[in-house]
Amino acid sequence: MAVNKDIDNGRNFDWGRASEDYAKYRDIYPEEFYEKIAGSGVCIQGQRVLDLGTGTGVLPRNMARFGASFTGADISENQIREARRLSREQNLDIEYVVSSAEKVDFPDNTFDVVTACQCFMYFDQPVIFPHIYRMLKPGGRFVILFLAWLPDESKIAMQSEDLVLKYNPSWTGGRMQRHEPVAPECARELFDVEQKTAFDIDIPFTRESWNGRIRACRGVDASLPDVPIMEFDREHRLLLENTAPEAFYIPHYATILILKAKRQEPHR
Repeated sequence: MAVNKDIDNGRNFDWGRASEDYAKYRDIYPEEFYEKIAGSGVCIQGQRVLDLGTGTGVLPRNMARFGASFTGADISENQIREARRLSREQNLDIEYVVSSAEKVDFPDNTFDVVTACQCFMYFDQPVIFPHIYRMLKPGGRFVILFLAWLPDESKIAMQSEDLVLKYNPSWTGGRMQRHEPVAPECARELFDVEQKTAFDIDIPFTRESWNGRIRACRGVDASLPDVPIMEFDREHRLLLENTAPEAFYIPHYATILILKAKRQEPHR
């Protein structure tokens, strides 16, 4: 369970409630996304990587082919259960632990890279930066990844957002726009900005997969009781049948921010 007054106006949400839909519908990042990460020199052969807020292990499962050794951590037991199941089905050797990002416990100087994909906004930032800094090897990288659809450029996305807000007016996950990735002030004593990248991606969906993707967002599965979720699902499916083709693209905006630890020598 998570509570943050700046997210959904403080309304409770629990990603564990969304785990089944999350596993089925949230693995949407296109090949270009992973290629850009690997092309930046992170999550590749010879590196040990900790993926915070791993959810169902989307990032480790899709990037394992680049050769890094991955550990995924998530606060939700349900999410980790799905991550382990999917990794077994894909014959992937990925370690998973149930832990919040702020409390995941590994020795100093353990990881070459720490990643946070689509979850950094949930972290306690003044706490997380020194915590990650401690676990990174000298010169290690912290990689913050983000992807959002652009409702102003897609009538389908805008209508879907409007329906989420009808059922959950507290939801603050919509109306996203392009933005430059910026390191928080509290990171600057420990990390330098090494790279920052922003780019557009058109992601293909069907009515079924888009309906599942929206249902698996924070504003629906993770927040609403069962009956409103079923009512939302029925109304959203009808909306898509009446307004969307069977297959379509939704424009998205992605950012990659790579921070390099300033430490030059292992601390004792």
